[in-house]
Amino acid sequence: MKKIALSIVLVGFALQSCTQKLAKVASNAIKPTVTTEPTPNDTDDPAIWVNPTDPTKSLILGTDKEMGGGLYVYNLEGKIVNKFIGMQRPNNVDIAYGLEINDKKVDIAVVTERKAKTIRVFSLPDLKPIDNGGILIFEGEAEQEGMGIALYTHSQNDIQAIVGRKSGPSGSYLWQYKLKGNTDGSVSAEVIRKFGTYSGKKEIEAIAADNELGYVYYSDETMGVRKYYADPAKGNEELAFFAQNDVKRDHEGIAIYKKDAKTGYILLSNQQKNTFLVYKREGSKENPNEHKLIAEIPVSTVECDGADAVNVNFGGKFPQGFFVAMSNGRVFQIYDWRILQEWIDKNGKK
Repeated sequence: MKKIALSIVLVGFALQSCTQKLAKVASNAIKPTVTTEPTPNDTDDPAIWVNPTDPTKSLILGTDKEMGGGLYVYNLEGKIVNKFIGMQRPNNVDIAYGLEINDKKVDIAVVTERKAKTIRVFSLPDLKPIDNGGILIFEGEAEQEGMGIALYTHSQNDIQAIVGRKSGPSGSYLWQYKLKGNTDGSVSAEVIRKFGTYSGKKEIEAIAADNELGYVYYSDETMGVRKYYADPAKGNEELAFFAQNDVKRDHEGIAIYKKDAKTGYILLSNQQKNTFLVYKREGSKENPNEHKLIAEIPVSTVECDGADAVNVNFGGKFPQGFFVAMSNGRVFQIYDWRILQEWIDKNGKK
Protein backbone atom coordinates (compact mmCIF):
# COMPACT_ATOMS: atom_id res chain seq x y z
CA MET A 1 0.00 0.00 0.00
CA LYS A 2 2.89 2.37 0.80
CA LYS A 3 4.37 1.77 -2.65
CA ILE A 4 1.00 2.49 -4.29
CA ALA A 5 0.57 5.66 -2.24
CA LEU A 6 4.08 6.81 -3.11
CA SER A 7 3.42 6.15 -6.81
CA ILE A 8 0.24 8.22 -6.64
CA VAL A 9 2.12 11.08 -5.00
CA LEU A 10 4.89 10.96 -7.62
CA VAL A 11 2.37 10.92 -10.45
CA GLY A 12 0.62 13.85 -8.79
CA PHE A 13 3.87 15.84 -8.65
CA ALA A 14 4.58 15.02 -12.30
CA LEU A 15 1.13 16.16 -13.39
CA GLN A 16 1.42 19.32 -11.30
CA SER A 17 4.82 20.08 -12.84
CA CYS A 18 3.46 19.54 -16.34
CA THR A 19 0.41 21.70 -15.60
CA GLN A 20 2.58 24.49 -14.21
CA LYS A 21 4.80 24.33 -17.30
CA LEU A 22 1.83 24.52 -19.63
CA ALA A 23 0.27 27.34 -17.60
CA LYS A 24 3.51 29.33 -17.76
CA VAL A 25 3.65 28.94 -21.52
CA ALA A 26 0.00 29.91 -21.89
CA SER A 27 0.25 33.02 -19.72
CA ASN A 28 3.20 34.46 -21.63
CA ALA A 29 2.45 33.37 -25.17
CA ILE A 30 0.38 34.15 -28.21
CA LYS A 31 -2.69 31.92 -28.21
CA PRO A 32 -3.54 29.75 -31.23
CA THR A 33 -6.57 30.67 -33.29
CA VAL A 34 -7.50 26.98 -33.65
CA THR A 35 -6.23 23.82 -31.95
CA THR A 36 -6.77 20.52 -33.73
CA GLU A 37 -8.45 17.46 -32.32
CA PRO A 38 -5.87 15.19 -30.64
CA THR A 39 -4.40 12.08 -32.20
CA PRO A 40 -4.06 8.83 -30.22
CA ASN A 41 -0.27 8.85 -29.84
CA ASP A 42 2.17 11.70 -30.50
CA THR A 43 1.98 14.40 -33.18
CA ASP A 44 5.19 15.41 -34.93
CA ASP A 45 5.03 17.36 -38.21
CA PRO A 46 2.34 19.23 -40.21
CA ALA A 47 1.99 20.30 -43.85
CA ILE A 48 -0.62 22.44 -45.58
CA TRP A 49 -2.48 21.52 -48.78
CA VAL A 50 -4.12 24.48 -50.52
CA ASN A 51 -7.31 23.64 -52.39
CA PRO A 52 -6.83 25.21 -55.84
CA THR A 53 -10.51 25.96 -56.46
CA ASP A 54 -11.71 26.84 -52.96
CA PRO A 55 -9.04 27.77 -50.36
CA THR A 56 -11.61 27.56 -47.56
CA LYS A 57 -11.62 23.80 -48.18
CA SER A 58 -7.87 23.45 -47.80
CA LEU A 59 -6.44 20.80 -45.50
CA ILE A 60 -3.74 20.33 -42.88
CA LEU A 61 -1.94 16.99 -42.77
CA GLY A 62 -0.04 15.85 -39.70
CA THR A 63 1.83 12.77 -38.56
CA ASP A 64 1.05 10.72 -35.45
CA LYS A 65 4.43 9.10 -35.02
CA GLU A 66 4.19 5.97 -32.87
CA MET A 67 4.05 2.37 -34.14
CA GLY A 68 0.52 1.94 -35.45
CA GLY A 69 0.21 5.69 -35.93
CA GLY A 70 -0.42 7.38 -39.22
CA LEU A 71 -1.19 10.46 -41.24
CA TYR A 72 -4.13 12.59 -40.11
CA VAL A 73 -6.04 15.15 -42.17
CA TYR A 74 -7.74 18.19 -40.62
CA ASN A 75 -9.98 20.90 -41.98
CA LEU A 76 -9.31 24.55 -41.13
CA GLU A 77 -11.47 24.20 -38.01
CA GLY A 78 -9.07 21.57 -36.68
CA LYS A 79 -11.46 18.64 -37.11
CA ILE A 80 -10.09 15.28 -38.23
CA VAL A 81 -11.69 14.54 -41.62
CA ASN A 82 -9.53 11.65 -42.84
CA LYS A 83 -6.65 9.42 -41.74
CA PHE A 84 -4.35 6.62 -42.86
CA ILE A 85 -3.21 4.57 -39.88
CA GLY A 86 -1.35 1.37 -39.02
CA MET A 87 2.01 2.78 -40.12
CA GLN A 88 5.42 1.96 -38.62
CA ARG A 89 6.31 5.23 -36.89
CA PRO A 90 5.53 7.89 -39.52
CA ASN A 91 7.73 10.90 -38.85
CA ASN A 92 7.64 13.94 -41.16
CA VAL A 93 5.42 14.98 -44.06
CA ASP A 94 5.57 17.44 -46.94
CA ILE A 95 3.33 18.32 -49.89
CA ALA A 96 3.89 19.08 -53.57
CA TYR A 97 1.58 19.95 -56.43
CA GLY A 98 1.20 18.50 -59.91
CA LEU A 99 3.30 15.35 -60.17
CA GLU A 100 2.57 13.90 -63.61
CA ILE A 101 1.18 10.37 -63.44
CA ASN A 102 -0.25 8.91 -66.65
CA ASP A 103 -0.62 12.38 -68.21
CA LYS A 104 -2.53 13.63 -65.17
CA LYS A 105 -1.32 16.18 -62.61
CA VAL A 106 -1.59 14.80 -59.09
CA ASP A 107 -0.98 16.62 -55.80
CA ILE A 108 0.94 14.46 -53.35
CA ALA A 109 1.90 14.12 -49.70
CA VAL A 110 5.11 12.23 -48.91
CA VAL A 111 5.78 10.80 -45.45
CA THR A 112 8.85 9.16 -43.92
CA GLU A 113 7.84 5.82 -42.41
CA ARG A 114 10.78 5.40 -40.11
CA LYS A 115 10.70 1.78 -38.94
CA ALA A 116 9.70 0.53 -42.40
CA LYS A 117 12.73 2.38 -43.84
CA THR A 118 10.57 3.84 -46.58
CA ILE A 119 8.88 6.96 -47.80
CA ARG A 120 5.14 6.74 -48.43
CA VAL A 121 3.38 8.68 -51.19
CA PHE A 122 -0.31 9.66 -51.06
CA SER A 123 -2.48 11.42 -53.62
CA LEU A 124 -4.40 14.46 -52.43
CA PRO A 125 -6.97 15.33 -51.33
CA ASP A 126 -8.21 11.72 -51.17
CA LEU A 127 -5.20 10.43 -49.15
CA LYS A 128 -4.84 7.35 -51.32
CA PRO A 129 -1.48 5.50 -51.12
CA ILE A 130 0.16 5.38 -54.58
CA ASP A 131 3.56 3.87 -53.77
CA ASN A 132 2.98 0.09 -53.95
CA GLY A 133 3.41 -0.13 -50.18
CA GLY A 134 6.41 2.17 -49.80
CA ILE A 135 9.67 3.24 -51.46
CA LEU A 136 12.86 1.99 -49.78
CA ILE A 137 15.35 4.72 -48.80
CA PHE A 138 19.05 4.86 -47.88
CA GLU A 139 19.53 1.43 -49.37
CA GLY A 140 22.89 -0.14 -48.50
CA GLU A 141 23.46 2.22 -45.57
CA ALA A 142 23.92 1.29 -41.91
CA GLU A 143 21.20 3.82 -40.99
CA GLN A 144 18.08 3.62 -43.14
CA GLU A 145 15.41 5.04 -40.83
CA GLY A 146 14.03 8.16 -42.49
CA MET A 147 12.98 11.11 -40.35
CA GLY A 148 12.87 14.52 -42.02
CA ILE A 149 11.57 15.27 -45.51
CA ALA A 150 11.11 18.27 -47.78
CA LEU A 151 9.69 18.26 -51.31
CA TYR A 152 11.39 20.51 -53.84
CA THR A 153 9.63 21.35 -57.08
CA HIS A 154 12.53 21.98 -59.45
CA SER A 155 10.34 22.58 -62.48
CA GLN A 156 7.09 21.38 -63.96
CA ASN A 157 6.88 17.62 -63.47
CA ASP A 158 10.21 17.50 -61.63
CA ILE A 159 9.47 16.95 -57.94
CA GLN A 160 12.27 15.84 -55.66
CA ALA A 161 12.25 14.52 -52.09
CA ILE A 162 15.09 15.54 -49.78
CA VAL A 163 15.22 13.01 -46.94
CA GLY A 164 17.06 12.96 -43.60
CA ARG A 165 17.59 10.15 -41.13
CA LYS A 166 18.41 9.42 -37.50
CA SER A 167 22.17 9.43 -38.14
CA GLY A 168 24.60 9.37 -41.03
CA PRO A 169 27.97 10.50 -42.33
CA SER A 170 28.78 14.18 -42.76
CA GLY A 171 28.79 15.10 -46.42
CA SER A 172 26.15 12.55 -47.43
CA TYR A 173 23.68 12.62 -44.53
CA LEU A 174 20.80 13.75 -46.76
CA TRP A 175 19.69 11.87 -49.87
CA GLN A 176 17.72 13.52 -52.66
CA TYR A 177 15.30 11.49 -54.77
CA LYS A 178 13.54 12.36 -58.02
CA LEU A 179 9.94 11.16 -57.90
CA LYS A 180 8.50 9.53 -60.98
CA GLY A 181 4.95 8.61 -61.97
CA ASN A 182 4.61 5.12 -63.44
CA THR A 183 2.18 3.72 -66.01
CA ASP A 184 0.45 1.63 -63.33
CA GLY A 185 -0.46 4.81 -61.45
CA SER A 186 2.19 4.38 -58.76
CA VAL A 187 5.17 6.54 -57.83
CA SER A 188 8.81 5.44 -57.64
CA ALA A 189 12.01 7.31 -56.77
CA GLU A 190 15.59 7.57 -58.02
CA VAL A 191 18.56 8.79 -55.94
CA ILE A 192 20.06 11.88 -57.62
CA ARG A 193 22.17 13.41 -54.84
CA LYS A 194 23.83 12.78 -51.48
CA PHE A 195 24.91 15.82 -49.47
CA GLY A 196 24.78 17.67 -46.18
CA THR A 197 27.32 18.60 -43.52
CA TYR A 198 26.54 17.06 -40.12
CA SER A 199 28.05 18.05 -36.79
CA GLY A 200 27.51 14.62 -35.22
CA LYS A 201 26.01 16.22 -32.12
CA LYS A 202 22.41 15.00 -32.34
CA GLU A 203 20.42 14.47 -35.57
CA ILE A 204 18.95 16.14 -38.66
CA GLU A 205 15.16 16.04 -38.83
CA ALA A 206 13.63 19.39 -39.79
CA ILE A 207 14.07 20.15 -43.51
CA ALA A 208 12.40 22.86 -45.62
CA ALA A 209 12.69 23.68 -49.33
CA ASP A 210 12.09 27.08 -50.92
CA ASN A 211 10.94 26.40 -54.49
CA GLU A 212 11.02 29.98 -55.75
CA LEU A 213 14.45 30.93 -54.39
CA GLY A 214 15.87 27.45 -54.89
CA TYR A 215 17.24 26.70 -51.42
CA VAL A 216 16.96 23.93 -48.87
CA TYR A 217 17.39 24.46 -45.11
CA TYR A 218 17.85 21.88 -42.39
CA SER A 219 18.32 21.90 -38.62
CA ASP A 220 21.56 20.35 -37.40
CA GLU A 221 20.11 19.96 -33.91
CA THR A 222 21.86 21.80 -31.08
CA MET A 223 24.18 23.47 -33.63
CA GLY A 224 22.32 25.63 -36.16
CA VAL A 225 20.54 25.79 -39.51
CA ARG A 226 22.41 24.89 -42.69
CA LYS A 227 21.52 26.22 -46.15
CA TYR A 228 22.25 24.69 -49.57
CA TYR A 229 21.07 25.01 -53.14
CA ALA A 230 18.10 22.72 -53.66
CA ASP A 231 19.06 22.02 -57.26
CA PRO A 232 21.71 19.25 -57.39
CA ALA A 233 23.19 20.81 -60.54
CA LYS A 234 24.32 23.82 -58.50
CA GLY A 235 26.60 21.75 -56.29
CA ASN A 236 26.98 20.90 -52.63
CA GLU A 237 28.52 24.09 -51.27
CA GLU A 238 27.15 25.10 -47.88
CA LEU A 239 25.79 28.62 -48.40
CA ALA A 240 25.03 29.54 -44.79
CA PHE A 241 25.14 28.17 -41.25
CA PHE A 242 22.99 30.43 -39.08
CA ALA A 243 21.04 30.50 -35.81
CA GLN A 244 24.05 28.96 -34.08
CA ASN A 245 23.78 31.09 -30.94
CA ASP A 246 20.06 31.87 -30.94
CA VAL A 247 18.49 28.68 -29.59
CA LYS A 248 18.11 27.54 -25.97
CA ARG A 249 18.85 23.94 -26.99
CA ASP A 250 17.32 22.12 -29.94
CA HIS A 251 16.94 23.69 -33.38
CA GLU A 252 13.82 21.98 -34.67
CA GLY A 253 10.95 22.64 -37.10
CA ILE A 254 11.44 25.07 -40.00
CA ALA A 255 8.60 26.89 -41.77
CA ILE A 256 8.83 29.40 -44.61
CA TYR A 257 6.20 32.16 -44.85
CA LYS A 258 6.38 33.76 -48.31
CA LYS A 259 5.17 37.33 -48.60
CA ASP A 260 5.77 37.12 -52.35
CA ALA A 261 8.06 35.20 -54.73
CA LYS A 262 11.25 36.57 -53.14
CA THR A 263 10.56 37.88 -49.64
CA GLY A 264 9.17 36.61 -46.36
CA TYR A 265 10.35 34.81 -43.24
CA ILE A 266 12.10 31.65 -42.11
CA LEU A 267 10.62 30.50 -38.79
CA LEU A 268 12.64 28.13 -36.59
CA SER A 269 11.39 26.23 -33.55
CA ASN A 270 13.38 27.08 -30.41
CA GLN A 271 12.12 23.85 -28.95
CA GLN A 272 13.00 24.03 -25.26
CA LYS A 273 12.05 27.70 -24.96
CA ASN A 274 8.67 27.31 -26.67
CA THR A 275 9.30 30.19 -29.08
CA PHE A 276 9.84 30.61 -32.81
CA LEU A 277 12.84 32.52 -34.13
CA VAL A 278 12.34 34.67 -37.21
CA TYR A 279 14.84 35.38 -40.01
CA LYS A 280 14.42 37.20 -43.31
CA ARG A 281 13.89 34.72 -46.09
CA GLU A 282 15.68 36.98 -48.59
CA GLY A 283 18.71 37.50 -46.33
CA SER A 284 20.28 40.94 -45.98
CA LYS A 285 20.55 43.68 -48.62
CA GLU A 286 24.25 42.90 -49.00
CA ASN A 287 24.09 39.11 -48.89
CA PRO A 288 21.14 36.79 -49.64
CA ASN A 289 22.79 34.10 -47.51
CA GLU A 290 23.09 36.26 -44.38
CA HIS A 291 20.23 35.40 -42.06
CA LYS A 292 20.23 37.39 -38.82
CA LEU A 293 17.66 36.98 -36.07
CA ILE A 294 15.00 39.70 -36.37
CA ALA A 295 12.34 38.50 -33.89
CA GLU A 296 11.46 35.84 -31.36
CA ILE A 297 7.77 34.97 -31.11
CA PRO A 298 6.45 33.41 -27.88
CA VAL A 299 3.87 30.81 -28.86
CA SER A 300 1.65 28.40 -26.98
CA THR A 301 3.18 25.34 -28.61
CA VAL A 302 5.08 23.13 -26.19
CA GLU A 303 8.36 21.56 -27.38
CA CYS A 304 7.49 21.98 -31.06
CA ASP A 305 8.99 19.49 -33.53
CA GLY A 306 7.50 20.59 -36.85
CA ALA A 307 5.76 23.57 -38.46
CA ASP A 308 4.47 24.96 -41.76
CA ALA A 309 3.11 28.29 -43.04
CA VAL A 310 1.25 29.49 -46.13
CA ASN A 311 0.39 32.97 -47.40
CA VAL A 312 -3.02 32.42 -49.01
CA ASN A 313 -6.37 34.09 -48.36
CA PHE A 314 -8.26 31.22 -46.75
CA GLY A 315 -11.12 33.52 -45.78
CA GLY A 316 -12.72 33.56 -42.36
CA LYS A 317 -10.08 33.47 -39.63
CA PHE A 318 -7.13 33.39 -42.03
CA PRO A 319 -7.26 36.14 -44.71
CA GLN A 320 -3.44 36.40 -44.82
CA GLY A 321 -2.78 32.72 -44.35
CA PHE A 322 -1.70 30.88 -41.22
CA PHE A 323 1.12 29.21 -39.36
CA VAL A 324 0.68 25.71 -37.95
CA ALA A 325 2.92 24.01 -35.38
CA MET A 326 3.01 20.69 -33.58
CA SER A 327 2.59 20.86 -29.80
CA ASN A 328 2.75 18.39 -26.94
CA GLY A 329 -0.72 17.19 -26.09
CA ARG A 330 -1.08 15.26 -29.41
CA VAL A 331 -2.28 18.34 -31.28
CA PHE A 332 -1.34 20.95 -33.85
CA GLN A 333 -1.91 24.64 -33.18
CA ILE A 334 -2.99 26.99 -35.95
CA TYR A 335 -2.21 30.73 -35.76
CA ASP A 336 -3.78 33.51 -37.82
CA TRP A 337 -0.76 34.99 -39.59
CA ARG A 338 -1.94 38.56 -38.90
CA ILE A 339 -1.27 38.03 -35.19
CA LEU A 340 2.29 36.83 -35.77
CA GLN A 341 2.95 39.62 -38.27
CA GLU A 342 1.78 42.18 -35.72
CA TRP A 343 4.23 40.73 -33.18
CA ILE A 344 7.09 40.91 -35.68
CA ASP A 345 6.23 44.51 -36.63
CA LYS A 346 6.09 45.64 -32.99
CA ASN A 347 8.95 43.65 -31.53
CA GLY A 348 11.23 42.77 -34.43
CA LYS A 349 14.47 44.36 -35.52
CA LYS A 350 14.17 46.53 -38.62
